[in-house]
Parts: sequence; structure tokens; C-alpha cells
Amino acid sequence: MKKYLHISLAMIFMFIAGKAISQHDPYSGPQWRGSKNKHKDADSTSLLYAFRQGEFHGHFRNFFMSTINEKDLSDYYANAIGGGLRYETAPFKGFQFAVSGYFTHNLFSSDLAAKDSTTGASNRYEVGLFDIEDPENKHDLDRLEELYLRYNFGKNRITLGKQILRSPFINPQDGRMRPTEIDGIYGEFNPSTKLNINGGWFYKISPRSTIEWYSIGHSIGIYPQGLTPEGKPSDYKESLKSAGIFLLQGSYRINQNVNIRFLEQYTDNIFNTAWAQIDFEKKHQKGKVLASVQFTRQDPIAQGGNSDPAKTYFAPGTYSNIVSARLGWIEGNWQTSVNYTRISKGGRFLSPREWGRDPFFTFLPRERNEGLGDVHAIMAKATRKVPKANLVFDLGIGYYDLPDVRDFAHNKYGMPSYVQTNAELKYEFQGILHGLDLDILYVYKANAGETYNEPRYMINKVNMSNINVVLNYHF
Repeated sequence: MKKYLHISLAMIFMFIAGKAISQHDPYSGPQWRGSKNKHKDADSTSLLYAFRQGEFHGHFRNFFMSTINEKDLSDYYANAIGGGLRYETAPFKGFQFAVSGYFTHNLFSSDLAAKDSTTGASNRYEVGLFDIEDPENKHDLDRLEELYLRYNFGKNRITLGKQILRSPFINPQDGRMRPTEIDGIYGEFNPSTKLNINGGWFYKISPRSTIEWYSIGHSIGIYPQGLTPEGKPSDYKESLKSAGIFLLQGSYRINQNVNIRFLEQYTDNIFNTAWAQIDFEKKHQKGKVLASVQFTRQDPIAQGGNSDPAKTYFAPGTYSNIVSARLGWIEGNWQTSVNYTRISKGGRFLSPREWGRDPFFTFLPRERNEGLGDVHAIMAKATRKVPKANLVFDLGIGYYDLPDVRDFAHNKYGMPSYVQTNAELKYEFQGILHGLDLDILYVYKANAGETYNEPRYMINKVNMSNINVVLNYHF
């Protein structure tokens, strides 16, 4: 993996090379050539000019995380530090090229490969700062991230290669060190001021908390696989075959108050997800009212990925319907909302956690309702901005009424009902530290369901705290 990252970094610095060697250096070949000003008179229509006028971006990140479980269950902590470089050329006849890479180091941590002595459970959160496929890897954590060629025409563009995608079910989900990225071709089109349509075909993905690129089928199962609807351990890792993902999404603004968003996500040979969202907003004298509703429908394709029930992902004969709604109010520097989600009994809501977080309005960081059916969730959230102090405060409290932990057909991971509270503070530094930002997140999940006095239904799930302190520096 280091080889590819080193290649990408070399390409970056070739394009923005400074004073690496003297003009009198007698050697040529693989060494960097030129200086920042050597080609200052380059033809503005040349490819060289596009490279010289490109944008360079750097990012350093320090992430401390700790999980505190109850009683004699294991506690964990970890501190990851890393940095990366990104370069994108200026447009050249509509084309742009971009490349980026990132490295991560385990500065210190508890033993993330050790099993809990009481339950045999593995670490859930902190290992995600590094490589979940190799918890003992502390330093060889390099990844080639973006590597794409883009063509811009008018207000439209087509991107080919490794890129970041933002869609309802495939998204960066960057609550760890690095985001999820995807490889394929993706077009973004704006035929009018009211309508935009985006779509593409993807054949590889690099999930967050990993350092490799995987085929679509093999990317499912890198994270814990849970249980089959019959209650047996799922075994679909490296057993799913798929040619790729077809994605079509877009939005249409009906008028200044109403907007519609839609998505069709077809995962070859495994499952299909259709999603739509209607947003309404209305300004009033003192503020603005917000109202939204989402509809999601999921169905298996063929045998759900594998003809063997123990190795399939989406069980044939099952389906999922989800409705999620939000009612909110914005006034001055305050934004508040009440949110509700209902997942039907027809099966489980399934969306590979490797690909992204769900878009439901009741989502709170550090927990998901993926793998569940027959769910009622309600969540209230308030956000307060303090512009003069460069501060943002978030408070979210949710109650999640889930099926019994032994209802395997509707509870894939044995998660009991719970009450979750999130408190978050964000601060942007100014002056000499401009470019640095701080994010502190505290999460507490209280048990609200039957666990049958079995600690395996509690560790890393309920009656636990999760603490996050993140420093980012962008330049």
C-alpha cells in the first residue's frame, strides 16, 4: 500500500515542485525538475500552465477516542494522528486531474485486538481509527485516496476514478480518521436551475477504517456481520458477487418552498434501494419553519448475493419500508427539530455500514438502526451558533424502540432498545492558529430494553459512554 501512496505523493510534488534540485544538477530522469518560477511565463493555454495553477491542500488530524463500558466490561482508548496531501490541476480544455494520499499512525492505545474477557466481544469504536482488518497494525496505514480525471462542460461534469461520493446511503461517514471513497464513473448534470440529475456506475470502494480498495461484493462484510434471520452467525464476507452499483439521484425544486430529492441505488445481484425526500420551508417574521419526510423501499435482487442462506446478504422474500420525518424551526442562531423514523416489520433495513451512514432524521453519531426492522425512533435536537466566539453547540436526545434482542429476524446485531444523548462542541481558532478547529463529542447510551442479564447485549452497545476529541488543521 505504501508503494501507491508514495507514487501519489511524488506526483503531487512533481506538479508543484519547488526548489528540490539546482538548475545545474547534471542528472536527469526520476528526479524532480524545475522550480516554482521557472515556467512563470508558460503559455496560459498549455497543460503545464494548468498544472502550475492547480490547488494544493494539506490536512493534519489528531483524533482521541475512548469508550467506557459498565461494571467489569472492557474499556478502551486510542489516539490516532495523521496527515495527507491533495492536489488538483486548474482546468485544461475542461479537464482536471486530482490525486491525494493520507497516512495514519497509532500514537497510543489500549490493546485493540484483545477480546473482552467476559463476553469475547471485540473492540467496536476505537479500532475504526486505524485498520479494522488488522487491529495490530499501528503504523503501516497509508492509503491512496482520490485519483481521478474530471471533465467540466458548462454547469456539468463527469468524473472517472477514485472519488468522494455524497449520497443518502453511500457517503464519507468520516467520524473516524478518513472517509469512505468510491471508484467508478459519476456524472453531475444541471439541465435547469430547478433540476439536477447525478448518476454513475461504481465497481470498487475503500471503506473508512480500511486502507485497501475492494470490489463491491467483497466490501460487504469487512465490518461485523451479525446474525442471519434464523439466529446463526452470518458468513457472507467474501461470498457475495456483484458487478457493481448503479446510482441515480437528483433533486427538483417545485417552488421557493418545496424541493424533492430522489435516489435509485441498484447493487447488482444483491439488493435495490429506492428513496425519496420532500422538503418544505417557509419563512416567517421571526424565523423559518422546516418540514421534511422521507420514504425508503428495499428489496433483494436474485438470491440477495448468494444462494446459500448463511452466505447471502439480503434474504430472499424479505423487504424493508422506512418512513422518516422532521419538523424544525430556525430563529436567529438557534435551530431545533423533532424527528421520527419508522422501520417496517417486513424484514431488516440493510445498508452496508462499510458504504456510509443512513440518511434518517433520527440518526445520531456513534449508533445506527441498520440491521433492524420493526423500529420506532424519536429524536429531538437543538443547535446553537455563537458567531462572535466561533462556537457551535449541538445537543441531541433520542429514544429508539427496537425489537427484542432475540428477535433475530428483525435484530441483526442483538441491539437492545436504548436512549442516546449526544453533546457536541465545535470551535474554529483564529489569529495565528487560523485553519485549526476543535470538535468535542460526548455520547451516552442508556439501556431501555431487555438484555436477559447477558453482558454481550450491553458491551459497546448500552450503558456506555463514548468520548471524542478531534483536532483538524487545514492548509
